[in-house]
Amino acid sequence: MKNEQRLRIVTAEGELSGQREAAAWVFKGIPYAAPPTGALRWRPPQAITPWHGVRDATQWGNASMQSRETCIAAGGGDPGACSEDCLYLNVWTPDHAPHRPLPVMVWLHGGGFTLGAGSLAPYSGHALAAQGVVVVTLNYRLGHMGFFAHPALDAHYADGKVVNNFALLDQIAALQWVQRNILAFGGDRHNITLFGESSGARSVLSLCCSPLAEGLFHKGIVQSAYSLPDTPRDDARHAGEQVAAHLGLSDNASAEALRALPSDAFLSLPRQVDSGPVPISGDAVLPAPMLDCFMAGKQHRVPLMVGSNSDEASVLSYFGVDAAAVVQQMRSKNRFSYQLIKWIYDIHDDALLGRNVARDMAFTVVPFIIAQAQHNIGMPAWRYWFDYVSEQARDLFPYGASHGNEIPYVFNTLDSMKPQPDFIYTAQDRQVAQGVSAWWVAFAQQASEFSYQLHGEIAWPIWRPHADLTLAMGARPQLRARLMRRRLRLFRLMMRHHVKLS
Repeated sequence: MKNEQRLRIVTAEGELSGQREAAAWVFKGIPYAAPPTGALRWRPPQAITPWHGVRDATQWGNASMQSRETCIAAGGGDPGACSEDCLYLNVWTPDHAPHRPLPVMVWLHGGGFTLGAGSLAPYSGHALAAQGVVVVTLNYRLGHMGFFAHPALDAHYADGKVVNNFALLDQIAALQWVQRNILAFGGDRHNITLFGESSGARSVLSLCCSPLAEGLFHKGIVQSAYSLPDTPRDDARHAGEQVAAHLGLSDNASAEALRALPSDAFLSLPRQVDSGPVPISGDAVLPAPMLDCFMAGKQHRVPLMVGSNSDEASVLSYFGVDAAAVVQQMRSKNRFSYQLIKWIYDIHDDALLGRNVARDMAFTVVPFIIAQAQHNIGMPAWRYWFDYVSEQARDLFPYGASHGNEIPYVFNTLDSMKPQPDFIYTAQDRQVAQGVSAWWVAFAQQASEFSYQLHGEIAWPIWRPHADLTLAMGARPQLRARLMRRRLRLFRLMMRHHVKLS
């Protein structure tokens, strides 16, 4: 275009040309690793081949292989072209040459590890960048391309070096790219905030437990991480053998035969051999289950902000959980537990009780566990509770803020996620979005291992067991003491004894 403003930036891999969009310089579709295709399928990400000349960075890179239709319907929008060649990231910067390097916020999208892309409209970094941070979003391998185990693949690794969590390695490779290159975009490589929602939040927690990610980021924000246990590597190997058999390979299929399978064949597998919405524990990337790592106090020493929404039960059907059935099973199998739960919640409608119990067991207990684990190792944590529903949408969301509803408030991208085409957001909605977004930026700018509070609209202290303060994010932020304390203590105890939501 005639009035288009362009900017060239030199990275370690080559020169990029981005463009001005509103108040930020934007660089799209930057490769951070070699395409994981052909012989590189199910291998750790490899270094990108440097290019000569100037690479155009004004178009999104490919999203990972996934159901495009499902992502449009339930994953946040249209991911665009989908391919195994998907290791691309995007950068928004308000100033490529600031007086002092700016905090960096790296976003890991959610979608159950099967859907999503860093290019989706709700994840636009413009509003965050306008507050003085550099924003990075990225694509990583999803589904069976991102998490896979099979004896033929594992046999090529030395003992203790087996890799099954390729998606997590992709995220690590992106963080390594940030460490190499972000200064050229005005970012501070010593102040990296890793943040994500749902499976992206699980990724943040997993990288907090990965020896391969230590030192690559300095703080994390965990939005609506779920408590489903990681998949043991032996179970993943068995599942991988079932996948191979379903796709017509013999019991002793070779790695070459597996890599020769068409990538779209993995998108139409039956649910029983589908990839789970959790990483695999026991490989070189994630040696132990994430929750076990936190409960043992072995996570990396980085500050964390962690929270969930008031109606996370809205997504439980995706995980195969029937909220009402949770209470029905409890009533028939363990009358004492049923009476105890009913007393703790003081809810006498079983359907509503089940919705609340399932929500808390699957989501609300995780911030409580993580905050306690952080306190145990002397690292700060801030716990939040998101409970805002747009003024005109309260009939659509009668139980509170659904899973993912906080995202357009965090990024201040409300207009990208309208419940209905003619929906109009109110002044209060936009004020809340500005406030929530400001808290995320405040964490990126202020939080350190020595912090005791964040400064914003109100002072937000770190979580401590005796005070047990949670920032409730509604029409106005307010601190709440001992939010759901009795029930969360019970569920934490159940988690320690490996009681699962099923």
